[in-house]
Amino acid sequence: MLANLKNKKKVQNAWAMYDWANSVYSLVITSTIFPVYYNSVTKGLDDSDIVSFFGFEIINTVLYSYSISFSFLIIAIISPLLSGMADSSGKKLEFMKFFAYLGSAACVGLYFFDASNVEWGIICSITASIGYAGSIVFYNAYLPEISEEKEYDLLSAKGFALGYVGSVILLVVNLLMIQMPHLFGIPDGGVAARLSFLITGIWWAGFSQIPFRILPKNPYNRKLKRELLFHGYQEIRKVFFQIREIKVMNRFLASFFFYSMGVQTTMYLAATFGDKELGLPGDQLIMTVLIIQFVAIIGSYLFAFISKKYGNKVSLVIMVLIWTGICAAAYHVYTVYEFFALAFVVGMVMGGIQSLSRSTYSKLIPRNTTDHASFFSFYDVTEKMAIVLGTFSYGVIEQLTGNMRNSALSLGIFFLVGLGFLLLVSIPKQELSHSKV
Repeated sequence: MLANLKNKKKVQNAWAMYDWANSVYSLVITSTIFPVYYNSVTKGLDDSDIVSFFGFEIINTVLYSYSISFSFLIIAIISPLLSGMADSSGKKLEFMKFFAYLGSAACVGLYFFDASNVEWGIICSITASIGYAGSIVFYNAYLPEISEEKEYDLLSAKGFALGYVGSVILLVVNLLMIQMPHLFGIPDGGVAARLSFLITGIWWAGFSQIPFRILPKNPYNRKLKRELLFHGYQEIRKVFFQIREIKVMNRFLASFFFYSMGVQTTMYLAATFGDKELGLPGDQLIMTVLIIQFVAIIGSYLFAFISKKYGNKVSLVIMVLIWTGICAAAYHVYTVYEFFALAFVVGMVMGGIQSLSRSTYSKLIPRNTTDHASFFSFYDVTEKMAIVLGTFSYGVIEQLTGNMRNSALSLGIFFLVGLGFLLLVSIPKQELSHSKV
């Protein structure tokens, strides 16, 4: 495959550009402006946080947590089938396009969300989440097809770094629009926030054209099969039995599942925590996330360097230990400066643990396989189910205890369990034998 790939560097750069395209969704919609806007428009005149959702009364932040859980439950159910179909038909790029356009269109739809239509806002946010997560399945599956094993760590880090830079640029523009709307001819900050959702959708679809035009459409020249649907299930079943026999892979996936429950839940609900528990204004919350993004660029390369020098396992263990400390510290955070300090630490390990987890798993995939999308579907389903359980438990704990701090503290348990499985994983520093060790 690699020997016949022309302009490999160009293809790799185009692949990394999809991080630039879609990461604005992660930052603007999931991490900053949308959660703050959502909390603002769903808070009643008497500062009540109870909203009506299709006739059901529920706490606004709990509803938001549950909506995230639901969206990732849907994608966890359908992604194994889709990735199996992509591998068996050579239609990986087409599936990636479909989900990218679905997500970007949903972001545009959020422009019409206000206090009068909570249901519309939740439906669009769920659809955008499904589009984002679905496209990532096929995006990740390209990594072992366009690069050699020795390139995985740095290329993965490059993608995340581009994503952070691009999303920060757009977020800064959006922040200026919200803080100084009249300079842009916008009536108020609320309209500016809704415009940021519209711009995010356009950015996502627009910059996606770069990878869509350059990435190979059918690297292994597969032909479309009539039994495509059933073949997809067969591919997933085959990969399941392969993974079950490779102990280093299934132990890593178990570890990844538990620490991802903590990582992903923190990423999705950090702004909500700052808004509700600390009462931070929207601009300070957005500045906090900006701190995280800038530091995360450094963190991605820092831990890629540590993994190169000391091995992937050492680097991952260090990050999981830091994450455990973050959860304990979050329970005791009460001031804006403490929140900023915690955000700095989160940034250092956020990009690193995502980037290194992806590249580590790439190294564990059997070298003689061409079904990379099917293998990565297991990785992605593991991550999606971690988000489902992590965000759901976060919402349940808040609903039962009435305190979001208890939810944040509970995430530390997930990291400790993930650490336990990670210590059982044996990942050689350089080359992996893919044996049943």
